[in-house]
Amino acid sequence: MELSSESKARQLLEEEANRIRLLIKNQKHSLCIAHCKAFEEVVDTQMYGLSRQIAFAISLGAISNVIGQQILSDLERDLNQMYHEVYQDQQENELGKEV
Repeated sequence: MELSSESKARQLLEEEANRIRLLIKNQKHSLCIAHCKAFEEVVDTQMYGLSRQIAFAISLGAISNVIGQQILSDLERDLNQMYHEVYQDQQENELGKEV
């Protein structure tokens, strides 16, 4: 069964978003996430690239604006959650060292 253009575009964009999630997850237990500005730049660049891909897909009519915004919104929510977990773990570790 062949996917429709919209389904294929959405699938490709979701795969790109998942690649960014994986990039963050692979660094989650590293101090780099919390202390490395270069890593933040990489994530920002990846997010910008994805947003441009989504804008292009929308302009082609391959996906709707709603779908594109949902992909970005879901990714931003997931990334914020991962960052929150890293910073929370880091604070707990620092409090444990003080005791």
